[in-house]
Amino acid sequence: MASIHEVLQIERVEDDTFRGSAPDTTLQRTFGGQVAAQALVAAVRTVGADLTVHSLHGYFIRPGQPKVPPVYRVERVRDGRSFATRRVTAVQHGKAIFSMSASFHVQDDGPEHQDEMPPVPRAEQLADGADSIGEAAPWYLREWPNWDIRQVPPGDTARRPGAAAQQQVWIRYRHRLPDDPVFHVCTLAYMSDMTLLGAAKVPHPDAKTQGASLDHALWFLRPFRADEWLLYDQTSPSAGFGRALTQGRIFDRDGGLVAAVVQEGLMRTARDR
Repeated sequence: MASIHEVLQIERVEDDTFRGSAPDTTLQRTFGGQVAAQALVAAVRTVGADLTVHSLHGYFIRPGQPKVPPVYRVERVRDGRSFATRRVTAVQHGKAIFSMSASFHVQDDGPEHQDEMPPVPRAEQLADGADSIGEAAPWYLREWPNWDIRQVPPGDTARRPGAAAQQQVWIRYRHRLPDDPVFHVCTLAYMSDMTLLGAAKVPHPDAKTQGASLDHALWFLRPFRADEWLLYDQTSPSAGFGRALTQGRIFDRDGGLVAAVVQEGLMRTARDR
């Protein structure tokens, strides 16, 4: 499978138009995190180095074709003293497949607080999924061998009172990444779509469903490295009418809350074809 360097590789066609890559995949549709990450790379290339992305909001409009490189069109919505806004549309065959707004900030000083990281086993205490890769292994271990993904066993998951569905996953990129913080931010945009919709399946392990990301919101809160352990604390507060709402908090191994995610996904009963 492709490395994250290949995934994040885009080509500037014109000032605000870029062509993405189409890395190898086993998926029948383009992975949503790939389109979001490439769209963010395109947006980053149109702002000054003093501005850092702090949030993005995206909608998955049509299924992407994995073998077709998307074209990303960036609109410069606003350039202010402290904030800048970009709107990015990903296009295949002349039709939009993804639309995203991203906000950038110069980072000011202010009060600080955060939630505590839930008590869970450390990543090193859990088995490396790569040791069991095969036909019986979860699909994501075969699709993303460059990622070390270790799910916290249900019995060790820190339960929140009244939570309908929870799961917790340790994730890191297996290989050393460049020191550029922007590279890690765009890598996290890719990673944030991994395993999240699975939280909605926790109460329904035997249900045969179809799933896909519908929209995705991501807030970057603190510096981090994507090649070091990150705990993805996931919940699904509601599911119904063929859709599921999921939420995620991403902590570094020292307990810093580095990002927050909200996503709605398709989760409808599988249909016979």
